[in-house]
Parts: sequence; C-alpha cells; structure tokens
Amino acid sequence: MPKFNTTWNVLPHGPLEQLTDRLWRVEGDLQAMKRVMAIAKRADGTLAIHNGIALGPAEMAALDALGKVSALIVPNGWHRLDAKVFADRYPEAKVYCPSGSRAKVEQAVAVHGTYEDFVGDDCVELVMLAGTKGREGAMIVRGETTALVLNDAVFNMPHGHGVTGFVLKRITGSSGGPKVSRLARWLLLADKAAFRTQLEQLAKLPKLSHIVVSHHETITGDPAGTLARIAGTL
Repeated sequence: MPKFNTTWNVLPHGPLEQLTDRLWRVEGDLQAMKRVMAIAKRADGTLAIHNGIALGPAEMAALDALGKVSALIVPNGWHRLDAKVFADRYPEAKVYCPSGSRAKVEQAVAVHGTYEDFVGDDCVELVMLAGTKGREGAMIVRGETTALVLNDAVFNMPHGHGVTGFVLKRITGSSGGPKVSRLARWLLLADKAAFRTQLEQLAKLPKLSHIVVSHHETITGDPAGTLARIAGTL
C-alpha cells in the first residue's frame, strides 16, 4: 500500500449511507481493515469531507449531488492515502488537518489550515482533542440530531480471524470495541487525564445520536453512555 495515492484508485467500498439530516458515511476496504469517510453538510449547503476515500463513478456522482465540496479534512498523518487525489478533484476546496499532524499530511497534499483555522458554523464544527499533542481532533455535525466524527482516537472494530485478527486483538488492542486501542494509547495520547475529560465533555453533546469512527462500525446504541464508559477506561 503506497503512503498516499497520486491517481484515483478505487478500492472496494459500500454506498453512501445517510446517518442524519446533515451527515453521510461510506465504508471501504483497506487490506484487512475497514476505513470510513464522513460527509457533512455545512450551514451554507457546502460539504466538508472527513477522511476522503476514492469512490466509484456512481458514488462520486451521488456525493456531488449533495452539494459543493468546500473543505477536505485529513484527520491525522496516517489518514492521507486519498488526500492528494481529493484535492486534485476539488481544487477550490480548502484542506485542513490537526496542527500536530501537519508536517506529515503536507508530504501528500498542500494544507490551507489547521482545525483551529476552520471556520465552523451552526452545523459543522472542528475541535481539537486534548491530550493528543495536536495530533487528532473531531468533527461535530449538528442538525435534527448531533453526530460526533472521530478518527483513530476511538475504535469500534469487531474481533477478526487469522493472524491479522490475532494482531488486532492481542497486540494493538484495536478490536472488540468500542474502545481506545492500545495503539492509540501508544501513538496518540500524551495526557490521558486531559483526553478523558474531553471525551466526558463530548459525551454531553445535546441530542447525540451517532459516533462515527474512521475504522469499522458507527456507534448508535447509547452513544453518550458509550463514550462516557470509554473515558472511564483511561
């Protein structure tokens, strides 16, 4: 797998799935894992794409039918695989990433600003996650209900099989979620107490109905309680 794509390379993926009145999700295959793109509709009707995934023609047409793409969000330095090709496809869109990941993201694509530079509105907001040294943030999408879009800070991956399943379960502690994986604790968290406090605050978002993570399954069953429980494990 290349560090980042320079051409539009479509891997197997599912359809656009509408989660709320302002949020859509696409799940795609990436070797032994699933990766997730989130598409949020801003107050002005334009779109913010979080963790873009190159899609087939029909799905890209469906995405474009939702509105004009105004923001491309690269959620950390490891989630840059399709960042350049999305920026090439949508040259008027501005690229944002966490400040602590900017140097790595800029190896793949020019960055217009950090999460702090993103101008939020009543519908879509970017926030940094405390305790991560600026490496990760979150997207909050407000509409009839509220959705929280996370990246690698929280996983919700079922246990797998074979050697890969063993590694994800026993070595990286990534599967069997929802959880903060062992890998995230090693690579992302610098201040667990600050991060725990942030998750507890996010769990109190009014009308929280969905927590989207960038690998595998969306959390819909008691998302607030689930996030609070995850915070309690730190």
